[in-house]
Amino acid sequence: MELSAALLPLTAVAAVADTVEAWLGEHVLAEATVIGLRILLIIVLAVVAHGVLLRLIKRSTRSMKERGVQRLARLRGRGRPGDSGELDLQRASMRTETIGGVLRSVSGLTIALIAAMLVLGEFGVSLGPLIAGAGVAGVALGFGAQKLVQDVLSGLFMLIEDQYGINDVVDVGEAIGTIEGISLRTTRLRDIYGTLWHVPNGEIRRVGNMSQEWAQALLDVSVAYGTDVDTAAAVMLRAAEDLRAEQDWAPLCYDDPSIWGVQDLADDGVVIRLAVRVAPLSQWQVERELRRRIKQAFDAAGIEIPFPQRTIWTRRDEPTLGPRDPSEIPGSSDLSHTEGAASSKGARGDYGNVEEWGEPEHGSL
Repeated sequence: MELSAALLPLTAVAAVADTVEAWLGEHVLAEATVIGLRILLIIVLAVVAHGVLLRLIKRSTRSMKERGVQRLARLRGRGRPGDSGELDLQRASMRTETIGGVLRSVSGLTIALIAAMLVLGEFGVSLGPLIAGAGVAGVALGFGAQKLVQDVLSGLFMLIEDQYGINDVVDVGEAIGTIEGISLRTTRLRDIYGTLWHVPNGEIRRVGNMSQEWAQALLDVSVAYGTDVDTAAAVMLRAAEDLRAEQDWAPLCYDDPSIWGVQDLADDGVVIRLAVRVAPLSQWQVERELRRRIKQAFDAAGIEIPFPQRTIWTRRDEPTLGPRDPSEIPGSSDLSHTEGAASSKGARGDYGNVEEWGEPEHGSL
C-alpha cells in the first residue's frame, strides 16, 4: 500500500510527460509540415513565374526582331521583309538577342532573390538586417564600379534605341569608322587607316551615324567668275541626271539630283552646290563618280575650273647691297635730298622690289 502510494507521483509525472511529448510531436510535425509546404509552394511559384517571364521575353524579342527587319527593309527600299539582306537580319538578331539576354538575366536574378528572402522568412530569419546589408553592399558596389554600370546602362539604351549597328559608319567624337562589334560595355569600330578602336559606351556623349536610313551626296563645285552661273549649274545638273538614269547607279539614288544654288563667292571662284539623296554608305562612291562626270562635262562645255595662280618676278643682275643715290631709283627723284641713311634704307627696303628687276614672268602652281 505504501509502495503504491510512493509510486503514484512517479506515474503521474510519466503520464504528464507522455502527454506533453505526444502534443509536442504532433504540433512540431504539423508546423514542420506547414513550413515545408510553404517553401515548396514558394519554389513552385518562382519557377512558374520565371517560365512565364521567359516566354513573354522571348515573344517580345521575336516581335521586336520582326519589326526591326521590316523597318530596315522599308527604309532601304527592299520591299518585303523576306527580301532583306544578311546585314539587316544580323543587325536585328544581334540587337534582340542582346536585349533578350539582359532581360532574362535580370528577371531570373530578381525572382531568385525574392524567393530566397521568402524562404528565409519561413525559417524565422529576420530579413531587416539582410536587406540593410544588401543596401550597403549595393551602394559600395555602385561607387566602386560606377563607370562599369554607366557603360552597361549606356550600351543597353543604345541597343534599345537602335542608334547604330554592325557595319554602320559612325562618328563617336574620338574616332570615325565602321562598327565591327557591339557589347553592353564597349563598341568596336575600325577607321579608314585600319585602326581598331575600343570605345566604352559610357564615354560616348554623341553619335553621328552616316549610314542610317539614307545619306546625302553633296558636291561644292567652283567655277571662274567669268563663267555664266546658270549655264554651269545646268551642266552640273545634266551630268547628275545622266548618272541617275543609268542602270548601275539608279538603285543608289533615292531622289532626283538638285542644284541648291550659289553656296559661296570665294576668292578664286563661284561655288555651286549639288545634292543627291542616296542609299546608305554609297554617298562617297556617288560623289566620286559625280566629280569625274562634271569635270568631263565642264571640259566639253569650255567651262573653266579655277585654280590658284602665282606671279613670279626674276632678277636680271645681282642686287646692289651698298647705299645708293635715290635719284637712280625710278620714280624717286623727289627723295634726292633725303638723308643718306634714309636713302639707303629706302633703296634696300621699301624700293628693293623694283630696283634691278626685269619684266614679270607669269607662272602657275
